[in-house]
Amino acid sequence: MTKILLLGLGRWGANHLRNLNALPIELYVAERDAKLLDPARKLGLPEARLTTNYKDFLSKVDGAVVVTPAQTHFPLCKEFLEAGKDVFVEKPITLTSKEAKELTELAEKNKRILQVGHIFRFDPASQWLKNAIRSGQFGRVQMLRSNFSGFKRPRNDSGMMFADAIHFVDLFNYFLGKTPKRVHAILQDFLGRGDKDDACFLSLEYETDKGLTWATIETNYFLPGKYREVSVMGSELSALCDLNAPKDKIKTFANKHVKEGNEFKAVEGASQVIETKAEEPLKAELQAFIDSIQTRKAPLADGWAGYESVRILEAAQESAKTGRTVTLP
Repeated sequence: MTKILLLGLGRWGANHLRNLNALPIELYVAERDAKLLDPARKLGLPEARLTTNYKDFLSKVDGAVVVTPAQTHFPLCKEFLEAGKDVFVEKPITLTSKEAKELTELAEKNKRILQVGHIFRFDPASQWLKNAIRSGQFGRVQMLRSNFSGFKRPRNDSGMMFADAIHFVDLFNYFLGKTPKRVHAILQDFLGRGDKDDACFLSLEYETDKGLTWATIETNYFLPGKYREVSVMGSELSALCDLNAPKDKIKTFANKHVKEGNEFKAVEGASQVIETKAEEPLKAELQAFIDSIQTRKAPLADGWAGYESVRILEAAQESAKTGRTVTLP
């Protein structure tokens, strides 16, 4: 049976614990704060598989799931990869593209699985949108728009852009099968924390074989409610997707702009609710990690996907500082 070590039982780590415990694996848990190990005990994990020092289990497991503060991702992942272990690490893979590249190359050198927690790739709604875009159902994708906002406690290990906007940076790369050529960003620090943005707006320009696709990402900690929305606007079809919805997340619209003489007419077409299976994306991506360990198949969200997202956000940071659009190589 595959042996997995979960590192970190904070807010998101608790969700990893619940899902990993439901998978056919032998689960070990490490959490520096001994009190946070209580949920693992309540699930029935034996004391022999719980620790406050992850090194106790380093030699016993096949892989690690790293759900710790972003600043710790690089040294922890490097240690596990060098020890010959497969690694799942929550996003962002690291806080710099240099470190992300080093980890990814290390994983390749050691023939290890390195999967990054870009969870939206594993949502059935995202899968449908990606397949529809790639198969041409939308025609030319003119715009992608997203909103990841809601009133909640700000994270302490990174700003809003690295914590939440990164979700849609990766998802749009996944949809289009490429990375943007130009990035423009506006970052705000309304709470006055100094080095951590709490609201951001990203503008990404992708060059595709059908022309320009403009993508925008809005995130903040202030908007009442909880928004996880993505829109796809194409020349033949458009779609609204609520990733918060338990089912029927996507509604499509066969709307078109039709030119008549020197003017355009807005023609509203039929709308349709797309049925997708109800599946918890976190459970799906963790199951995919276990499958990759057992089959040695490359993960859907590998180290290079994590690297590209961080590289784009570094360009966004430069843009926010200079007020200029940054062109990516």
